[in-house]
Order: sequence, then structure tokens, then C-alpha cells
Amino acid sequence: MLRYLLKRLLQMVPLVIGMTFISFVVIKLAPGDFLTRLELNPSYSKETIQELRRLYGLDQNIFVQYLHWLKNALVFNLGYSFAYHKPVLSLIEERLLNTLELTVTSFVLSWLLAVPLGIVAAVYRGKLLDRAITLFSLFGISVPNFFLAFLLMFFAAKTGLFPIGGVVSQNYSQLPWYGKILDRLWHMAIPLTVLVVGSIAGLLRLVRSTVLEELGKDYVKVAIAKGLPYRRVVLKHAFRNALNPFLTLIGFDIAGLLSGAALVEIITAWPGMGRLMFEAVMAQDLFVVMGSLYIGGIMLVIGNLIADLLLALNDPRIREREVEGRVAR
Repeated sequence: MLRYLLKRLLQMVPLVIGMTFISFVVIKLAPGDFLTRLELNPSYSKETIQELRRLYGLDQNIFVQYLHWLKNALVFNLGYSFAYHKPVLSLIEERLLNTLELTVTSFVLSWLLAVPLGIVAAVYRGKLLDRAITLFSLFGISVPNFFLAFLLMFFAAKTGLFPIGGVVSQNYSQLPWYGKILDRLWHMAIPLTVLVVGSIAGLLRLVRSTVLEELGKDYVKVAIAKGLPYRRVVLKHAFRNALNPFLTLIGFDIAGLLSGAALVEIITAWPGMGRLMFEAVMAQDLFVVMGSLYIGGIMLVIGNLIADLLLALNDPRIREREVEGRVAR
């Protein structure tokens, strides 16, 4: 497993470098930058702008600029934000916790709800319960996240039942520990609902179809014919054999913990990485954009690595293929 882990890590290093390089080039190809806007401000002289370009290395060749940024990024020195006037790393740390708080909660709730509902829908195929669950999944797939977010924001504005924007209330520091948790959940209600509904919809269909496929196979029929309890056959045999696509999907979900909520954060005014990235792009704040993409790339690597490890732990055939490959070499 250690060799398998090291091999996957080495394969993913070029992925992060390639992703950040392409992103850097695309950003630099856009006309102008943050300092170009400062040239329109009469308070800044041309000499000051030139000195700032020299100070940040923006007067050099694009490849030299990227190599300089990459050297600093490897030790998590992500530069200085032009727009926010503070180090990029501290800026990301402030927003990262808010995004992870939202996306991790959504991730856990989505899987806790989708897996049992998908299994129930497969077991009761064609019956009223299956139709109700399928109808809910179709609703979640049909309604775009941004539209559902707008609807819930309108509902909150009209009724006042949920806050719009912000992470905590003004009296947050005076609340007991359980009150602080409830207050955060209350502020998180709208973006969390949007993310959970959207995630469950796709997961439900995947779980249902995969479990149905396994239930139709011969080994399940043989197990039932031998007198094994149907619940045990479904959960211990059929569901475990259906796990591989779910484990791969978990890796993608982990990789998307930072980027998956970007549009929802912008619409619901949730102060997370999505809003930070949007504001940085609009302001052409190079180092904030690159820092956000770099952290997102690391999350992508970690997500894929976790998915690979879970697959190897769940399916002995993957480990055997790895061993056979080493023996053949």
C-alpha cells in the first residue's frame, strides 16, 4: 500500500504544476492587470507603478514570473493581495474555514441521506416509495442550484425566517456552545439546503441504479436461494460490490469541497472561497486567483488519492493488479 500511495502521489505532482501553469498563462493573457487600473488613478505616478511591477516581478518574462511564483508556492508563500492589501495565505485561511464548514456539512448530509434512500428505492423498485424518491431526485436534477438559491433567498427576505448573508449573529460571542452551533446552522440554512438538494439528486440515481444492477446478478439470486436474509444480501453483498463507483465519486466530492459551492456562495452572500475567487477575478488580483487555484489543485490531488486508497482497500482485485504489475516488471 505504501508503494501504491507513493506512486499515486508522484503521478499527481505534474497535474498540479500543469494546472497552475495553464491558469497562470490564461490570467496573464487577459488584457491589463490590477496595476493597470492604478495607472488611471492620478494619485499614483508612473514611476510608482513601475516600481510596484519590479517589486512583484511583473516586469519579467511570463515563464520567469511563473517559476518565481511556483518556487514560493511550494513553501506556501502565495504572495500579497493587491486588492485586499494583505498576504494571500492569511486571506485564504479566513475564507477557507467558512467554505469547508459549508461544504463538509453538505457532503456528510448528502451521503448520509442519499445512500439509504437509494438502497430503499432499489429494494422497493416500482412501488410508491420508489416513485416518491425518484420524483424528488428528478426535482433536484431539474432545478439548477442558482435558481433554487434565488428562490430560497426570496423566501427568506419575505418571511424573515432565515438570515441573508453572514456567518454568525451579532450576539454570537454571548451564546453558549450549543447556541453557537445552532446559530451557525441557522445562517447556513439556505446555502446548505441548495447544496444538499443538488448533491442528493445525482447520488440517489447512482445508488439506485448500481444497487439494482447488483441485485439482478446471479450471486445475489444464489444467496437468496440458500436462505440468507434478504437484508444481509442487500447490505453485505450487493451494496459492497456496488461501492466502487461511489468511492470514486467521494474522491471527486472531496476535490470539489472548495470549488463546488462557488456559485451558491456568491448568490447567498456566504463569505467563503467562492466569493473570494469571484472578487479576485473581477479585480484581476493575480496572486489571490493563483493562490486559490493552487489550494484547489491540492484538494483535487488529496481527493483523488483518498478515492484510490478507498478503492484499493475495498476491492482486493486492485491491490492484486498492482502486485502483478510489479512482479511482471
